[in-house]
Amino acid sequence: MLIKITSKRQVTFPARVLEELGVGPGDRLSLEEGPDGFILRPQRIDPTRLAPLRDKLVRGQGTFCLQSFRDQPHDPTLRD
Repeated sequence: MLIKITSKRQVTFPARVLEELGVGPGDRLSLEEGPDGFILRPQRIDPTRLAPLRDKLVRGQGTFCLQSFRDQPHDPTLRD
């Protein structure tokens, strides 16, 4: 499979590849150097970084709107 690099050094992956990785718009990918070349992996959430959300989520209190939470100002060190 060949992927073209644009003049801005951007690439577009085929939809099939992104579906297999389980990623979509706004998600992040990790590029790691290995002994046989580079490895592309979806960046997973580190559960230890979710501790600040503990008091925001209350069981049995309806749904949690992730987008409205993202729109609120937060400590920049909590962001990726």
